[in-house]
Amino acid sequence: MKLKLSSGLSSVAALGLLSFACTASAVAPIQMRWASDHSGPPHPAAIAEVFFAETLEKKVPGSKVQLFWANSLYDIPKGARALTQGNLEMLTGQFGKTASIEPYTNVLLGAGKLTTPGAVAKLNTTDTFKAVAELMSKKHQITVLGTGDMSMFMGAGGTKSRYITPDDFKGNKIRSMGPAENALLSALGANPTAMAFGDVPPALQTGVLDGLLTSVGGWNSVKEQAPYYTVAGMNGIVGDYYWFGISQRWWSKLSKEQQAVIKEVFEKDFLPFQRAINYCSDKRVIDQFATKDKTKPGIYVMTPDEAAVIKKAEGGATNRWIKTRVDASGAKLVDAFAKEAEKLVKENPLGSSAVEKIDCSQYASVFARYAKGGDLTNAKARK
Repeated sequence: MKLKLSSGLSSVAALGLLSFACTASAVAPIQMRWASDHSGPPHPAAIAEVFFAETLEKKVPGSKVQLFWANSLYDIPKGARALTQGNLEMLTGQFGKTASIEPYTNVLLGAGKLTTPGAVAKLNTTDTFKAVAELMSKKHQITVLGTGDMSMFMGAGGTKSRYITPDDFKGNKIRSMGPAENALLSALGANPTAMAFGDVPPALQTGVLDGLLTSVGGWNSVKEQAPYYTVAGMNGIVGDYYWFGISQRWWSKLSKEQQAVIKEVFEKDFLPFQRAINYCSDKRVIDQFATKDKTKPGIYVMTPDEAAVIKKAEGGATNRWIKTRVDASGAKLVDAFAKEAEKLVKENPLGSSAVEKIDCSQYASVFARYAKGGDLTNAKARK
């Protein structure tokens, strides 16, 4: 399948399926397991991981990449420990959920910081990220290969009503991704519950939760249970980003040729693809379910004035909470990231990034593959 991307994403032009930089016969087969806590396809993160697996297996015949979704192998904290111990090869982590293992990962969180696609795409260029990645390497023997966006439009979904004003949040039991998001929800008067996404659908169904913070892709998989979804522009309610990490113990056992091909597939094929598929998944779902009627189910995008009320109510609660969990150096990183994020947004305004110029119609066949009844749809693993 040949897909034509915008010139701004020329590195993905062949999607890794038409050209092979490495000679397959020169690389020994690679066996690896990749764990995450997000759901399987049609979640865009899972689609991207399948793309990585299939690309690597084609480039190095005989290789096998096993994918485990929805905590079917490890949740993020246990997965991070497994990477350190050499009991897992790769993990899709999330900064907030990693904080029980490494509190410094919290410093990259916070609502209303990276508010454009171009800024999100350059998270890994910040000095703050580099400091966190260095700590993960030295302290936990985890190499963070890069970052990805969970969604361009993180938001809040409600089972019975919509969350727009702080009064809407008050007293409601709402799922968060981690403790840092708990600070935001508490500032809005909600009762937050940190929960892995795999546990969310039954909690919504049984009334354990009144709503949830999640991505557009995540909401798409629970829209029957939480039909009222609201976003406050890009990352206006909450910012949430992936990190992709590998076990240094495992990596050190690979040949230089194996390391080279994994790095090539990850950087040249996977990273551009996952940004594109996340963006197009968001756009596809928003185009389908957008509503301007606040009383009806669907995706409602707040006005700038409505979003400003949420930001004011949050009042820096997330940053204050993060600073209580780190030392003085970590507190400085919280402030440093806020400044770096502001600079990235100014340098990368809405409409300026290559990902925003993608013709998403070219991914129709990719999404069709994971339609109801499709290959791996709602699976918990690819073995």
